[in-house]
Amino acid sequence: MTALQIADIGSFMKKFLLTDSFDRFLLLEGTVTTFNTFRIDGTLQRSYYPQEEQDLLTERNLSLWGEVRPFCLTLIRGKRTPLSFRFTLQLSASNTEKLLIQTGVGIPSEQVRGLLMNLKYDGHTLSCTTGTSLSVFTMDKKLDHAWDDMVQRYFRRQGIPFETV
Repeated sequence: MTALQIADIGSFMKKFLLTDSFDRFLLLEGTVTTFNTFRIDGTLQRSYYPQEEQDLLTERNLSLWGEVRPFCLTLIRGKRTPLSFRFTLQLSASNTEKLLIQTGVGIPSEQVRGLLMNLKYDGHTLSCTTGTSLSVFTMDKKLDHAWDDMVQRYFRRQGIPFETV
């Protein structure tokens, strides 16, 4: 687990809300507090979709950030900044598999519940905390370190300045 403080909140928010930079991440949950508190459960409601669309959603149970982003933009956009927000994003199963292979981490992908990125804005600072969720207990921290490194490399590639806290 690594905690990163985002150095340029405005620049991050433009990338997060106005570009597709984070669109391939899954949304586990989110909360936006403006004049009300809006809670978002990223779990897909399959019965909402026609059968042919349900068949295309077989590999995931969560919404992509790109599917929810326009609604969040509507909540956050305006003359006033939100009082706070929190989003938990998760790396997709296919990208988790790629990370495991690339880094040589010896954990089977079916034991990885999620590689998480917790974004939290408190009205003044924006932080990103990484996390891993496994279905088994292990003292091996290779996956934690690989995920932490990947998030930091991703932020650098996206031009998102941060400091390790």
